[in-house]
Amino acid sequence: QVQLVESGGGLVQAGGSLRLSCAASGRTFSSYPMGWFRQAPGKEREFVSAISWSGGITYYQDSVKGRFTISRDNAKNTVYLQMNSLKPEDTAVYYCAAGIRGRNLYLLGSYDYWGQGTQVTVSS
Repeated sequence: QVQLVESGGGLVQAGGSLRLSCAASGRTFSSYPMGWFRQAPGKEREFVSAISWSGGITYYQDSVKGRFTISRDNAKNTVYLQMNSLKPEDTAVYYCAAGIRGRNLYLLGSYDYWGQGTQVTVSS
């Protein structure tokens, strides 16, 4: 069992930055690939970024490439999402999730555990 708690969301102007954190409980955090998803009002939850269990491989949605950076610190049981050059269309609730090894990390169904989400609002 893994429990995930996101933090770091907030209100920021377009062009600004935020750093999201996701703290995980459980001894086996380092064995899970981790992902970030987001859900805007009236829209489906969508993939943003993911990172392998070791941190050596990262994945990004095209719209965030070059602006967002995912990282993890297995000693702290934490995964991060650094978001730069934020745009109003990045406004959403952001969720972190613990994935299943060997699965396609772009897909919602590849994740076993989810956090409660943190709101990110980007004003124009």
